[in-house]
Amino acid sequence: MDNLTPEQRRKNMQAIKSKETKEEVLLAKALWNLGYRYRKNNKKILGKPDISFSKYKIAIFVDGEFFHGKDWETQKNRIKTNRDYWIPKIERNIQRDKEVTEYLLSNNWRVIRFWSKEVKKNLSSCLEIIQQEISKLKKN
Repeated sequence: MDNLTPEQRRKNMQAIKSKETKEEVLLAKALWNLGYRYRKNNKKILGKPDISFSKYKIAIFVDGEFFHGKDWETQKNRIKTNRDYWIPKIERNIQRDKEVTEYLLSNNWRVIRFWSKEVKKNLSSCLEIIQQEISKLKKN
């Protein structure tokens, strides 16, 4: 049972940002400093990737561990409050991520997904993965 009124819950949920998390900004700034130019949250691309390179058809997503269900089978047991809301919500997010990835792949996009903690802890390896994809596509 939710201990907030519907109005309080609505205000709380509105305050949760869906873009420009610290990790997304960190990755974007690092790419910019390396000379890469990209679009952020491009509405023309299904799933509004956090970062996209239309020229190379690369879509990059930085997924939060909680909202996108990292290690879901073990983590869902840790949710103690409002399980009737959070479990279906996160499972739908996981399903939507799969649908978006499948759609983009079927339309010849390269999809790169990072967990937010991965970006925070291993920024250089994330940048390397992106640079490798771009260099592969430049050769073609």
